[in-house]
Amino acid sequence: MSTRLSQKQIGKRVLDKRKQKGLSQEELAQFLKIPRSSLAQIELGNRSLSAIELITLSKVLGFSLDQFVAKESHEAEEISLVNEPDGVKSYTRISTPQLNIKKLSNVVLYILEQCAGKPNVGETVLYKLLYFSDFNYYEIYEEHLSGSEYRKLPYGPVPQKFDSIIGEMIIKKQIMRFITEYHGYPQTRYIPLKKADLKIFNAAEKEVVDQVIERFSDWSASVISDYSHRDMPWRATKEGDIIDYELSFYREPPFSARTYFDEPLEL
Repeated sequence: MSTRLSQKQIGKRVLDKRKQKGLSQEELAQFLKIPRSSLAQIELGNRSLSAIELITLSKVLGFSLDQFVAKESHEAEEISLVNEPDGVKSYTRISTPQLNIKKLSNVVLYILEQCAGKPNVGETVLYKLLYFSDFNYYEIYEEHLSGSEYRKLPYGPVPQKFDSIIGEMIIKKQIMRFITEYHGYPQTRYIPLKKADLKIFNAAEKEVVDQVIERFSDWSASVISDYSHRDMPWRATKEGDIIDYELSFYREPPFSARTYFDEPLEL
């Protein structure tokens, strides 16, 4: 029986140790002096580590090389720490989303301000615009925008607790919901009754939402749903499960928010 670790096992251990250390892919890639996309390929098991890179990882992530490469070492066990090099952070990055209802409500209002007049923008398209806003922002800045969780359901990623939040917005007369017909099918639509509070957004948040609106808001429900089904976070999630924001780091063009504006559009 082989005592050597496979590339996928090594990649999984790198991922586990990076998360334990609280480092983003971007931060760890800077220590290794490689692109973030190369680190993503290492963690996926699609790229091997050089000896120098492995030594650097042991110093940055604080593990013993002997234990790290040992076949019998359990993936989730704690590895003996060595002294931290200068410049390595000791905090733990929070990857679990925390729903910010005020932020999500204002993202909804802002999207509707820009898009409610478009005949294609019913509830399905609105779901996808929210999904891409949240996941693109997380991929770029490694922080949550609205903190909404999305579940993998047959028609695409669906924001959780959305019905109760929309219901509250209707009661407060912030939006109005109505049913219409679009291409022979019933369509749930929303129109804003007040303007979004733009002071709640920083410049980067608004920019990402604007980019998503510009790119996707003219797409039909079927086209944007099909596109979301080919996005890595969706593909890597089991039916009915919550989609992990961390999966956005494994996107490739044209889905990656860091690169797709320079790539040919794929439909």
